[in-house]
This record gives sequence, C-alpha cells and structure tokens, in this order.
Amino acid sequence: MSDARRATPRDAEELVRLRRIMLDSLRPSDDHAGWRPLSVRRLRAALADPDGDLMATVVDDPALPGRLAACATGKIEHRLGSPENPNGRIGYVFNVCTDPSQRRRGHSRSCMETLLDGYRERGIRKIDLTSSPEAEQLYASLGFRRIPEPAMRLLLPEGGGA
Repeated sequence: MSDARRATPRDAEELVRLRRIMLDSLRPSDDHAGWRPLSVRRLRAALADPDGDLMATVVDDPALPGRLAACATGKIEHRLGSPENPNGRIGYVFNVCTDPSQRRRGHSRSCMETLLDGYRERGIRKIDLTSSPEAEQLYASLGFRRIPEPAMRLLLPEGGGA
C-alpha cells in the first residue's frame, strides 16, 4: 500500500497535471482555455491554509522526485442542517486521479483513505462524490453507496451582470 500525505502549495502544478489527465479521460479537449495557470494559483492559495475548506491528498511518484503518482481532492461545503446532517457541513470528493504509469498499485485507495480521515478529523459525516464506472468498485469498498437524488446543472454565460 502506498503512503498518501496531505498536499501542500508546492503540489499545485502536479495536482493540475493530474486533473487534466482525469478530465481528458472523461472528455478529451484541446486545452486551449488557459484554465491551468488559474487553477494552479487558486490551489496554491487554498492549500496554504491547512484549516481551509479545500483538502487534497497525494502519493508521490517513487521513481520521479517532484512528480505525483495520484491524488484525491475534497471540499467542505456549508449548507443548512437537516435531520441526517444537523451541522449542514458536507464533504465533496472530486479530482481523484492516478497517473496512467502508476495505476493498479493502491494509490487512489490510499489517497481516498487519507482524505476520509481528514473529513473525520473535522467532524464531516456526510460525503458525496460522482463516480466513473471504473472507480465505482473502489468507492463502494470504502462505504459509498448510490443515492436516489437526481442532479441538474445550469452553466451561466461568462461576463456582464445586471
């Protein structure tokens, strides 16, 4: 089993590299939007606050210093409480990715277990994620279950407000 650790600001560029791998596996793109530099800056700032709402866990590539083998990223969202979640705090897991050269070695599991430990330490009991069919078995083995709640999305156009 690999050893995952909490990500630091110096991991931001590698986290974005892994994110691109994950996004391209879902829907390949030309990547001309320039999203990566902004994402690196935002990650560096967020990871500089160890008590902030964004957490990331990583496994270092054992053969290449400075390169990550895998990651899992999570966000704490603050909502109104409910009977099943009185404090209203929800963890959301996203950007779980393993470099193709490092797959099938337990890195994603290690990242997820470390991320879930971080949620436990902060009193987060309800954790959501969206899974690809390939990853569903891993998440199920960690206790995640499908839920019946439908989801919808709206993308507002960029620019001008009222």
